[in-house]
Amino acid sequence: MAFSADEAFSARKWALAHSKSLVLGPSGVLMGILNVTPDSFSDGGQLANTGDAVARARAMTEAGAGILDIGGESTRPGGDPVDAETEQARVLPSISAIRDAIAGAVISIDTYRADTAKKAVEAGAHIVNDVWGLQREPDIARVAAETGAGLCIMHTGREREKLADVIADQFAFFETSLEIAGKAGVQREQIVLDPGFGFAKDPEENFTLMARFEALHALGYPLLVGTSRKRFIGDATGRDAAERDVGTAATTALLRAAGAAVFRVHDVAINRDALAIADAMVARRPSN
Repeated sequence: MAFSADEAFSARKWALAHSKSLVLGPSGVLMGILNVTPDSFSDGGQLANTGDAVARARAMTEAGAGILDIGGESTRPGGDPVDAETEQARVLPSISAIRDAIAGAVISIDTYRADTAKKAVEAGAHIVNDVWGLQREPDIARVAAETGAGLCIMHTGREREKLADVIADQFAFFETSLEIAGKAGVQREQIVLDPGFGFAKDPEENFTLMARFEALHALGYPLLVGTSRKRFIGDATGRDAAERDVGTAATTALLRAAGAAVFRVHDVAINRDALAIADAMVARRPSN
């Protein structure tokens, strides 16, 4: 069921685990990045313990984050993989602590492992965010179906041959992922798609994806974007990773105007302001 760019701003329910839901469309939603890892590309090692994670989560919530995305394995290019036990030892205590400390927090687990996703939802997570688009461990779709978790399916170009056209490649990849989700019993209202900025995409591909972003609404699902501090922003601005938040905010405003619904970011406050401007403009769009 495709929809137009204008329809992307209409209210749609994103069904989540533990009987929660979020309304997507009329206003942009910020997803704060909480990496409990030693080696993530711009913020690795900053959250040394669960108390630090809770403090960062509280600060992000107060700054305007509607979702907290917790990851225990770096997905940066060349990042060292970890085993499931290490990943779970990093993320599960933080999920439980944030659940208990911050009333109403909406928690996402950034993982491609089905077992980690299952245990994270049991610990209190509401959303499963899979950077391999269900194609690394397809059983993660069954976890989402059985728990009712919101499911973010991300596009990646890693470890496969891509089509030359960036939009055609998006559609081809998501066709496979959505088939996996459907066969597992995941409901349409649980699904959000992420075009995977920066994942095996060079600057030309990333900026082309931004320029043609509205074409992705034909997929018929709400769209999440994760441009924060990515290398293509540095390519355009000349800034190092830690100095790319202004550039990130520019992409947030532009992609919100193009119909993106959720924005995964490191610096919540600056992107909240970018969204405030974009949402004020969106609210005044002429209706067709």
